[in-house]
Amino acid sequence: MAERSLYETAVEQFNKAVKIMDLEPDLADVLRRPKRCLIVEFPVVMDDGHIEVFTGFRVQHNIARGPAKGGIRYHPDTNLDEVKALAFWMTWKTAVMNLPYGGGKGGIKVDPKKLSKRELERLSRRYFSEIQIIIGPHNDIPAPDVNTNADIMAWYMDTYSMNVGYTALGVVTGKPVDLGGSRGREEATGRGVKVCAGLAMRTLGIDTSKATVAVQGFGNVGRFSALLIAKELGSKIVAVSDSKGGIYDPEGIDVEAIIEHKKTQGTVVTYPKGQKITNEELLELDVDVLVPAALENAIHAGNVDNIRAKAIVEGANGPTTPEADEVLFKKGILVVPDILANAGGVTVSYFEWVQDLQAFFWKVDQIRAALEEMMTKAYEDVMKIKEKYNIDMRTAAYILAIDRVAYATRKRGIYP
Repeated sequence: MAERSLYETAVEQFNKAVKIMDLEPDLADVLRRPKRCLIVEFPVVMDDGHIEVFTGFRVQHNIARGPAKGGIRYHPDTNLDEVKALAFWMTWKTAVMNLPYGGGKGGIKVDPKKLSKRELERLSRRYFSEIQIIIGPHNDIPAPDVNTNADIMAWYMDTYSMNVGYTALGVVTGKPVDLGGSRGREEATGRGVKVCAGLAMRTLGIDTSKATVAVQGFGNVGRFSALLIAKELGSKIVAVSDSKGGIYDPEGIDVEAIIEHKKTQGTVVTYPKGQKITNEELLELDVDVLVPAALENAIHAGNVDNIRAKAIVEGANGPTTPEADEVLFKKGILVVPDILANAGGVTVSYFEWVQDLQAFFWKVDQIRAALEEMMTKAYEDVMKIKEKYNIDMRTAAYILAIDRVAYATRKRGIYP
């Protein structure tokens, strides 16, 4: 069987929800398709004077509820199918959180590790100028994603501002705090995962202070998820991993110490305490909560039978295939889906955008409290639908999100 593309996986999840909620086929067809896909081929002058041409993408999946919102990634494997799938997911993620946004995503097919800082800046500025025809604080607001960061967002904001002739702080989110960024943004996705992990444990009657947790992936999301689950829920982190492998210690891992180790050594694998394990072995540990926060399709038909966690809280986008979802549901494992569990990032991006538009900035405690409140409300909304239809949480989250976007589409009508 040919491997399913990421976009096909996303559409399959959508179709499953549509069938249960009995959405009109015409409307389902409108919501299934991206509104616009922009492909740009653009030249960049490299440090030695030669010119390279790069391919970039920006997809706006749906804007019925507000401007498109979604990150931009730099990766050698970035392609239109992937960007379409991620934009599709952003539509439902913003709707699950009840944010006044639609879904968008962007990317450049490039290995940023091979570029100097000056080349990276020229690439970033040229790409943003190329996609500016569909970007703006009221039509499409990008953010960081894989291999992009606050510095790149500052270049984007400056490029757009130079082109329009005034400083437009609200054109991107994830900027440096002193340049219109929001406090609490760096930790936001991990904090959202922490909230969902705590709520999932409450749902299952697990005492958070006695719970064991394994986190696959130790980038921004995995790192903050592990740190906040340990510090604020009091749970024991027994395993963490990065792309090179993982560490397992049933007595518990000192998350702050392993974060420092990763900073200096570049990997968690050389951490002196605990035993070395593979990423596959981490997924199959007997823990209360598993947080897959690495790449898509980590839990699939080949390993799902070996998953022993009581709850899975998805820090990554698309870490579970549809086949694996079916098996997990039958096994009674609670899966808090990506479009809910990792929506903390886009929620604090929303707070940043609101602050930029008002030119009035909030304290970090206000941001954390507002995020906790919104994540809890979204979790409870999804749970009600899960119980109503006796379905898995992912399908319930899709039903909630699709219903909100469908409502907006019906009310707005088709223009002209």
